[in-house]
Amino acid sequence: MGFWSRFFRDKLAVTGLIMVAIFFILSIGAGLIAPYDPNLIDVNNILESPSIAHLFGTDELGRDVFTRMLYGAGISLKVGFVAVGIAVLIGVVLGAVSGYYGGWVDILIMRLVDIMLCFPSFFLILAVIAFLEPSIFNIMAVIGLTSWMGITRLVRAEFLTLKERDYVLAEKTIGAGSLRIIFIHILPNALAPVLVAATLGIASAVLTESALSFLGIGVQPPTPSWGNILTQGKSVLGVAWWLSFFPGMAILLTVLGYNLLGEGIRDAIDPRLRG
Repeated sequence: MGFWSRFFRDKLAVTGLIMVAIFFILSIGAGLIAPYDPNLIDVNNILESPSIAHLFGTDELGRDVFTRMLYGAGISLKVGFVAVGIAVLIGVVLGAVSGYYGGWVDILIMRLVDIMLCFPSFFLILAVIAFLEPSIFNIMAVIGLTSWMGITRLVRAEFLTLKERDYVLAEKTIGAGSLRIIFIHILPNALAPVLVAATLGIASAVLTESALSFLGIGVQPPTPSWGNILTQGKSVLGVAWWLSFFPGMAILLTVLGYNLLGEGIRDAIDPRLRG
């Protein structure tokens, strides 16, 4: 039974894929789907409850929450993809070098990983952001630069096994260079666990971005993100429950979707890992 057959037999994995696909489509189609301008202020409709005119209600400035949620989806998912892309790039390169060369190179890289893991990642992000101007680009970079350690360990473990395979030894025998062996012959066979880690990492990055925006040091208003919409709802929770409920549910469903998808990919790649 192939990968796709195993994947589509897993109902939870397919559910995760559908959830991720829905949010992805909504985010890229926000400009076509959204009924209003996300920053349009309407003082005549301040804190309106959900209705046909405003599906998710309005905020304290009369802005349509449904519209801001759609645009916020694009921001949150963009942060997730770019941050994970940075983490994967760093993790794959360091893990490949560490696992292939071994010796003092391996020791040096692994000690760097251990040092980075000594710091709680969220507080490390907070410390770095405190010295930078809060912006979406800084958030992407900081999350990516503080979340590559797990991928490095995964790739290193794969390389330690794969570099002893017969086809690698044969390449060395005919004089193939180290870069060719690493990137052409070993790396493609080591990417399966990286794909799983990247999928789960997107969920973590979305959650981190939302938390930073909620604290006021992430994506800055008036740019909408799920985290800063939650922040707006905090002060009016008693009279405008929708400002907290809808972005909270969006974050929950997105993280759940990516987690289900990641676990489904993991089980389809290696059914022996199924818990």
